[in-house]
Amino acid sequence: MSKPLLSLSLLIIASAIFHHRASLAQSQDPGAAANSAVQARIARVEKGLLPPVIIKGRNEPGMKLADRMAFHKVRGVSIAVFDKSRIEWARGYGLADVAGNGAVTADTRFQAASISKPVSAAAVLHFVEAGKLDLDRDVNDYLKSWKVPENDFTRGQKVTLRRILSHSAGLTVHGFAGYEAGKAVPTLVQVLNGEAPANSEAIRVTLVPGSAFRYSGGGYTVMQQLLIDVLREPFPRIMQQTVLSKFGMSSSDFSQPLRDDWRGSAAAGYQADGTPVAGKYHTYPELAAAGLWTTPSDLARFAMGIQDAYAGKSHAVISQKMAQQMLTGQIDHVGLGVALDGSGQTLRFSHSGGNEGFQCLFVAYAHTGQGAVVMTNSDNGGELINEVMFGIAREYHWANFAPQERAVAKVDPKVYPDYVGRYMVRGGTIITISTRNHRLYAQATHEPEFELFPESPIKFFALVKDNEVVFERGASGKVDVMEIHQGGQSFPAKREQ
Repeated sequence: MSKPLLSLSLLIIASAIFHHRASLAQSQDPGAAANSAVQARIARVEKGLLPPVIIKGRNEPGMKLADRMAFHKVRGVSIAVFDKSRIEWARGYGLADVAGNGAVTADTRFQAASISKPVSAAAVLHFVEAGKLDLDRDVNDYLKSWKVPENDFTRGQKVTLRRILSHSAGLTVHGFAGYEAGKAVPTLVQVLNGEAPANSEAIRVTLVPGSAFRYSGGGYTVMQQLLIDVLREPFPRIMQQTVLSKFGMSSSDFSQPLRDDWRGSAAAGYQADGTPVAGKYHTYPELAAAGLWTTPSDLARFAMGIQDAYAGKSHAVISQKMAQQMLTGQIDHVGLGVALDGSGQTLRFSHSGGNEGFQCLFVAYAHTGQGAVVMTNSDNGGELINEVMFGIAREYHWANFAPQERAVAKVDPKVYPDYVGRYMVRGGTIITISTRNHRLYAQATHEPEFELFPESPIKFFALVKDNEVVFERGASGKVDVMEIHQGGQSFPAKREQ
């Protein structure tokens, strides 16, 4: 998993390589027949992307996918939309590999990154129902090749599969960086112990299990070793037999490194500045956490498989009762392997993913058979994915899924010069605030300038991301701190003298 980056704007200068964006390569999935109504919906989505924040009272016409791909410097994107429990359409756009000049199609495979987790979770739940595993039993009762080291945190509470699946086991290691082509790849036990050539820390318990949510790819790596020890089978074979084949995911595989016969149909990853990932993609031995190669259509089949189980229409992998457990909040709106939003008829489950050079997201409604999957081969893909999802949500009338509306206040622009200056965020990022034509602008290091809209004389917001900026005056009366609120976190930026 790529490390999260602090960025105030995440606006990226359009790359010259996308000068041909008007003629983006596209390929429609054979299942989406030449239905004029569907074609019209596709066209509206392609021209109707929405930002995460819109100004209240302003008519938002939507943005073109081609333009936004160029703007975010995203090489390729693949989309699958399902409605009424069937894939309505799937298409690819842009380039899978700039060097090879291969177009993204609906069949191009991407790294699913952390979306590997809910797929792996379904396998665990399958074996729980088969009586081979217990969600609430100490995982050390199952582990043979390696054990979770006991310490003061595990004295009263134990690491269990339920807690691993809901990221409440107290285990460390948020995500994994993967291994460049040609570099040594550690064994799973070496990853668990943080031993060379592993590039991640040892996976250990540092919070009382069950006491708090803390996202842990490390936990899913423990779970991977547990399945191998209990079933005495390679993890890719376990997943193929238990989940992938049962849900019809014929273009998916947990094999790492990538199979030789799939290299011609796999997207290459690209970094935020457009530089290709060395060797095209990294290898992830942490299969359960980040190792799945797949397509949006296959992830749609997975999501619909869970929807069908939840509705009692299928028990190919898990039963209705187990699907209901999976989509029941365990801690902080997290189910067993998935994030949860809404309730009742608006309940939806989702998961995002980010490996080196890849970003992706699936969203699915538990009751309506609606949802979508968007996969990109760029570290910049997250912003584009959100814009695509909002456009799909508007076209398909998804419940409670829309950009945030914020009102612009009437503020005397005479206060703006007080905010002008350079502010340093932790990590060395500089944000420059400037004003012209009675408007306020911000520009982060190596990023383009964007406008800040006032909600009050001291509080401002941007349209490109759901964040806000608050200017604070010190004892002298001068503005010396700019507080950035983003993703539920706050980042102070001190003004340079």
